[in-house]
Amino acid sequence: MTPQPEPILMLGPNRVWRTYQGGRVLDEIEVKEAPADSHFPEDWMGSLTPAKNPDRPSGEEGISRVIRSNGESVLLTDLFAEDPSYYLGQGHYEAFGLDTRILVKFLDSAIRLHFQVHPTASFSEQFLGCTSGKTEAYVILAIREGIDDPYIYAGFQRPPEREELKRWIEAQDIDSIKGCFDKIPVKPGDVFLIPGGFPHALGEGILMVELMEASDLAVRFEFERGGFVLPEESRFLGKDLDFALTVFDHTPVSAEKFQCLPEMIRSFPDGSEQRLFIGEEHTNCFSARETRIAKGITKEEAGFYVGIVTEGEGRLTVGEDSWELKPYDRFFVSASCGPVTFETSDGLRLLECAPPQPDN
Repeated sequence: MTPQPEPILMLGPNRVWRTYQGGRVLDEIEVKEAPADSHFPEDWMGSLTPAKNPDRPSGEEGISRVIRSNGESVLLTDLFAEDPSYYLGQGHYEAFGLDTRILVKFLDSAIRLHFQVHPTASFSEQFLGCTSGKTEAYVILAIREGIDDPYIYAGFQRPPEREELKRWIEAQDIDSIKGCFDKIPVKPGDVFLIPGGFPHALGEGILMVELMEASDLAVRFEFERGGFVLPEESRFLGKDLDFALTVFDHTPVSAEKFQCLPEMIRSFPDGSEQRLFIGEEHTNCFSARETRIAKGITKEEAGFYVGIVTEGEGRLTVGEDSWELKPYDRFFVSASCGPVTFETSDGLRLLECAPPQPDN
């Protein structure tokens, strides 16, 4: 007999191997005995997306495993397959099947990440045989102590000619590549949207939530970071450099293009409020909003979402079931779960990450 569907899924750690180092702050969040940076700097939340990693077996890495209310451990792919309309919503399931269309991560960088660029959805569909690109967004949560000037690189402020960029990549002339970018300062609370096609790199010492299309597609045009050299198959989407160069958008862009300013969208009687971080006017790939809870609210959203506690403590209740919430807890709210009540004594902030609407 199939168990009853779960309205709320509390999401445990789902650390994923990456080619760069980080993760000490994530270890601290998990209360590990000896927190340390390693090749596990990311935690993928509510993920149905397999990770593409060099020299590591493919399969389940990247896909979340959850614990049912009866204590059984199950892969999220298997759980959603039992009742996709309940978990994802009938409209979403009819439009996208068993595909959440979003991937949500904690990312904790100890070093600057590789310079990289991701394809758009239209490029992926035309040349890579898949329907998702990798437009992505950053919600900056914290900066490590000792990092005085946190930054990201995003888009070419001074675009190179294609052949010039090709020579720099072949020679790994990173100084010349850096010269195409300005450093964009970041601080906690900042929100950035990086559309597919725009090259970028995240600086060191940043803890953030990264929200993106549900893929692991990347052109990494810097081959070595932190002593790890990317194998050739992990550089250019399994193809050659000439193909990889077609992914780049060479449009000159200012840093301001990428920052999203929050917009108030909803107020509640207890003084709580909801702000839009990323909406349809920014992208048709996903949305992100923040709910600031003063005392207690009951709300029901259209469709499923991944929730993350970014500040405070409280309680989440659906029907007769309740779950305690503390900083950095994450949870999946099923599309059909109905009204959800959040309560707090000292204030609670939630980041809520949602998929595109089916008609987009």
